[in-house]
Amino acid sequence: MLSDLGQRLLHFFGRDLGLVFWDLADIALVAVILYGVLLLLKGTKAMQMGLGLVLVFVVYQAAKRLGLVTLYTMLDTLLTSLVLIVVVIFQQDIRRALVRFGRRPFFASAGVAMEHQVIDDAVKAATSLAQKKIGALIVFEREGMLDEFIEPGTFLDATVSRELLYSIFIPSHENPMHDGAVIIREGRIWQAGAFLPLTATTKLDRNLGTRHRAAIGLSEETDAVVIVVSEERGEVSLCFNGNIVRNLDAALLRKVLLGLFQKRPKRKAGHKEGAEKRENKDRLSRASQPPGAAAPEAGSKPNEGSEAT
Repeated sequence: MLSDLGQRLLHFFGRDLGLVFWDLADIALVAVILYGVLLLLKGTKAMQMGLGLVLVFVVYQAAKRLGLVTLYTMLDTLLTSLVLIVVVIFQQDIRRALVRFGRRPFFASAGVAMEHQVIDDAVKAATSLAQKKIGALIVFEREGMLDEFIEPGTFLDATVSRELLYSIFIPSHENPMHDGAVIIREGRIWQAGAFLPLTATTKLDRNLGTRHRAAIGLSEETDAVVIVVSEERGEVSLCFNGNIVRNLDAALLRKVLLGLFQKRPKRKAGHKEGAEKRENKDRLSRASQPPGAAAPEAGSKPNEGSEAT
């Protein structure tokens, strides 16, 4: 088998040099496309189903080689309709991926100063609301559009400002927008009072209320980043990629948001800066764990009930 592989490689590289480079470029292009598809599916339910289909294909090949006629015939019939099965199972993920390819990254049309200003205003509004124990949901739309995942609220198309964000969430019977979420799209407040899908996981901390469950649910289905302000504990949390990081102060919240939305060049950190980064890394390590596995921060009350939306 190894000798046969060696002969094939010798035949491949023994051809004209131009043809070899052309085929290598073809292989590299396919590899890049597959890598991009895997990045789009990473951490989603589609990835788990894709692994299941790979397992079915492996069993199909094993049945073919071992002469298991009945199993091979059944799987052969199944794999004949593989394209249709993939389209039906992954229709939402395929649509989401195509939308991402056709969209520009977050704040692509805005300058760095505008990007910093939007994040600063959102952080200031969240911390002010937390001090007054006013609940809030602030959603940053990134590459994936949120139209199919939310229940629309009031369309604003307004400039992001601390004062406007704060006023939207002031609880009042005459303010119907305070119960939902604010959606920030391309550096502007696109909607207010929107409702988000709740997470289906049962492993969450019971202290997490409806707002937190909605924020985690949206981050599971999309690449959006959600700031959550608890009206009972007065703490600020951040949800992304189906995870939640709780009890963030203004400085750390701003740093995490800038890290999510920007690609900064690495620089050598001094001793003091390195210690600060290690401390922040420890606090953010919970983001790589399931939401229910994150322990409450010190100072939070363990027996508080869940909050209303």
